[in-house]
Amino acid sequence: MSKGDRAKTKSARDKIKEQQAAARVRDQRRRVVTYVTAGAVAVAAVGLGWWYAASTSQSEEASTALAPITPQPDGSVVMAKSGVTKPVVDIYEDFQCPACKEAERVSGQTFKNLAAEGKAKVVYHPITIFSQEPTKSNSVRAGSAARCIADGKQWMAFHDLLFANQPAETVEGFKNGQLVQWGKEAGVTAPDFEQCVTSGKNTQAQLSYSEKIMQNQKLTHTPTVKLNGTEVDNAVLFSPQQLREAITKAAK
Repeated sequence: MSKGDRAKTKSARDKIKEQQAAARVRDQRRRVVTYVTAGAVAVAAVGLGWWYAASTSQSEEASTALAPITPQPDGSVVMAKSGVTKPVVDIYEDFQCPACKEAERVSGQTFKNLAAEGKAKVVYHPITIFSQEPTKSNSVRAGSAARCIADGKQWMAFHDLLFANQPAETVEGFKNGQLVQWGKEAGVTAPDFEQCVTSGKNTQAQLSYSEKIMQNQKLTHTPTVKLNGTEVDNAVLFSPQQLREAITKAAK
């Protein structure tokens, strides 16, 4: 091979190497663009998911005055406008239960609004589900004290104060003096309220009702919310928007 031919061959090889190098650079750039695009899509998806979760978990504001509230002889409490009999929303809750407190914080106003709008009959069932101490006794004192209130609006105000002041599960709480004070804050003026609370008058009634409800409804946890007898999934219970949609759909 002549000197000229060798030069041409070398030149061709160099061009091939240059082309290969350029191809690698282009391929690398394409991969970078792909990763960046995928990352942007992922970030957008996460952002959308967060926005959706935030929008569906936003608690409702009070839309109107409360529907009539009527404490029942067995300890349950009915909240419904006159003539509204369905759908029935049963709320099984324990005043000492942290998850019940959170459910009340997130979705409590939705139940009140729907009842006020005449779209549901809401029935509260304050029970004692705990068996260990001090949570059991805390719960019994709170539930028993609530039974001392015959006025519906006062009962609801007391109900809300109990959750707002819920003690930790590891300490003695809901003491009689506190319960009497919160009753006054809720507007309770009945002369026998303090004696009813401090004497533990309704202790056995609270325990008996709790046992009966847990057996009949086969409850394993609180809060448990049932819509026309069917348990509402927690994902719906803790999403006011989905909860409203489920209840209004059942009302049709």
